[in-house]
Amino acid sequence: MTGSNTTRQVQRGTTIRIIILIIAAMLVGKAVHLQVFSEYWQGRAARVGESKEKLYPARGLMADRNGKLLTINEPVYQIEMIYNQFIKEHERFDTSEFCRLLQISPEYFENAIPKQWAPKYSKSKPFIFLANVSPRKYATFQENLFRFPGFSASLRSSRNYPRPVAAHVLGYMGEVDQRAIDREGDRYSTGDYHGISGLEYKYEKDLRGEKGERWLYRDRLGRAVGSSGVEEEAVVGSDLITTIDLDLQQYGESLMVNKVGTVIAIEPATGEILTMISAPTYNPRSLRIGRDRSSFFTQLQRDTLQPLLNRAINGKYAPGSPFKTLVALIGLQTGTLDANRGMACRGGFWSGGKMLLGCHSHPYVNNVEQAIAQSCNNYFVTSWLENVNRYGGLSPVEGMDDFNDYLYQFGLGRKLGIDFPGEISGFVPTSEFYAKRFADEQYWRAIWIRSLAIGQGEYELTSLQITNFIAAIANRGHWYTPHLVKQMQVGNEGVGRPVKVERHDIDIDRQHFETVVEGMRQTVTNGTARLAFTPGIDICGKTGTIQNRYGDHSAFTAFAPKDNPKIAILVYIENGGYGGSVAAPIASLMIEKYLNGNIAKNRKWLEQRMFDKDMTNRGETSIREVR
Repeated sequence: MTGSNTTRQVQRGTTIRIIILIIAAMLVGKAVHLQVFSEYWQGRAARVGESKEKLYPARGLMADRNGKLLTINEPVYQIEMIYNQFIKEHERFDTSEFCRLLQISPEYFENAIPKQWAPKYSKSKPFIFLANVSPRKYATFQENLFRFPGFSASLRSSRNYPRPVAAHVLGYMGEVDQRAIDREGDRYSTGDYHGISGLEYKYEKDLRGEKGERWLYRDRLGRAVGSSGVEEEAVVGSDLITTIDLDLQQYGESLMVNKVGTVIAIEPATGEILTMISAPTYNPRSLRIGRDRSSFFTQLQRDTLQPLLNRAINGKYAPGSPFKTLVALIGLQTGTLDANRGMACRGGFWSGGKMLLGCHSHPYVNNVEQAIAQSCNNYFVTSWLENVNRYGGLSPVEGMDDFNDYLYQFGLGRKLGIDFPGEISGFVPTSEFYAKRFADEQYWRAIWIRSLAIGQGEYELTSLQITNFIAAIANRGHWYTPHLVKQMQVGNEGVGRPVKVERHDIDIDRQHFETVVEGMRQTVTNGTARLAFTPGIDICGKTGTIQNRYGDHSAFTAFAPKDNPKIAILVYIENGGYGGSVAAPIASLMIEKYLNGNIAKNRKWLEQRMFDKDMTNRGETSIREVR
């Protein structure tokens, strides 16, 4: 009995061990199958190394000085393709259904697949097949994604603009090229976007933020099926608080419709740019990244009025009669001009019995203030000649060099240092320049270049430089570096960082500025800019009518109020005619809008007149553009 029990126990133990061995063998076999022979798990194991996903940060936003958004970020999807996965299944790939769901043409499908794979594309790595797919369109496509092996989607953000204004200021974005990728290392990869122009370009390093990354598990169709967690968090881009007044910018652009030129307004006490307009402009939404972008860009390039040109920064203009304020200031400081000097005009500047430079009809001027108000050419040519010839009429070299030294203090002839790409220095002719021009002459005479006295001749200034020297006059002798960004909210922490600016002092006594300021005030009250007179606002201004063979340019510079000025402005209309007829009213309307918030009822007629004014049919413009 005992023996039989022992035998049964041995048999039972043997059976259990056999069962355990069979189960163990099955588990080992399954493990070997999964890890060695299974194509699915081989593929998954291989894909883990390829599924590191970049986490894209939200691009920093831009707001105006009052907190109104200039840019926003909208969620979009980009459809990505891994060619090797696609080509394995291409025989069962339903191209027509794929195109229908994404609303693209078969031609786009064929053209989106690269024909060459090095160095920009790789057959084994994802590339952007279609950008800017809306969440609604993607929702429909996602339900069918399993039918399209090799394709996946990632969530990105796309730049958009709440209001269609300030295109030149904001700039636009585009896909990075290989040079940017090589230059920036891991910061960019194929398919990324960066700022191409404007503030988007200038502040790219701050706006873009820092990428993060995580590992994703994907199934054989490329769909994400899990994550091993975030390895590195993305750092959002810094927000820019700009100096722009969005409402004033929009109002100015509406006044400049059907006109060619520029408007710049600065807050004199800070150097903050309130508005920067180049006309004609374009809708910034038209250059959003997407399928229609290239056609819009081509249209803008072919437009003969050059809407892509930023005339505020890249246009060179003769300053015209506003330059007379500088002639007066420098003459008063050097002592060659007395504030109470009177002078008859007789229709222009005469020498040797000949009229060498004409002038418009106006009363006798008793002093500098009236000379500015009446914009007398004879007065300022005479004053300028006496200034540059004060060391001797045979050689104006020393006097002209001294004169230019004052111009440099106002920021002319050199870059002002604005935080904006593409600023040019303009041109202030020197004595060396004229020595070369008149090299065949034994001596050269200042009277040969007398047009410089009224801001014409070889002077080439940017609109920003002209506005800036008016701001310096408004401040009675100093200016701050013009800038477009006043504060930066840095990264994820949102720490505010104000932008530092430099003060520049001018070596001219304040009393002389007061004389010129009073002359500018009289220009508006009883001089050449009476259309700019605005009840309740002490506008000080100076008109300019700049001679041009295709039609005179119209310019007006101003600041207001007279004391403790809040705004300095330049309006420059190419081929706009007399300075007081178009530029001056536009400037006064913008000053009134900024200081009062609206336009008075008794000036609505003038506003409508400026809205309706079309200055684009006067033929070719003569702006000298820097390419």
